[in-house]
Amino acid sequence: MMVAGIGSRKGVSVVEVLAAIETALEAHGLAMTALSALATAPLKKDEAAISAAGRALNLPVVIADDRVLQLASPGARSRCDLSQSRAGTPSVSEASALAVAGAGARLLGPRTVLGPVTCAIAISGDAP
Repeated sequence: MMVAGIGSRKGVSVVEVLAAIETALEAHGLAMTALSALATAPLKKDEAAISAAGRALNLPVVIADDRVLQLASPGARSRCDLSQSRAGTPSVSEASALAVAGAGARLLGPRTVLGPVTCAIAISGDAP
C-alpha cells in the first residue's frame, strides 16, 4: 500500500493539492497510479480541496485517528512548529501517511512542500 499524506494551510485549492501530490510522486519516480489512498489529520477533515483531490484521483481520503497519528509521529522526518502546536505532530503529511500506511510503514523521503501544501509518501511495511 502506498499513501500520500497531505498537510495544508486552510483554504487551499484542489489544483494546489494535486500539484503537491504529483510533485512528491515525481521526486520518487512514481506515477499517480501507484497510490492506494490519501491521508490527513483530523484537523484537516473539513478541508474541501483534500476531499476533492481524492475524488479527482478516485482514491479514498482517510482521516488518521488521533491516537495512531501520535504513534506515527516519531517517524516524521520534518519538523514544523505550527504543525506541532495545532495538530500535535511535527508533520501532518508525514505522520498521516505513516499512520494510514500501517504498522512497519516507512516514508520514501521527507515531505514535499509546494506553496501552501505538503505531501509525504509512505509505503506499507509489507511492500517491497
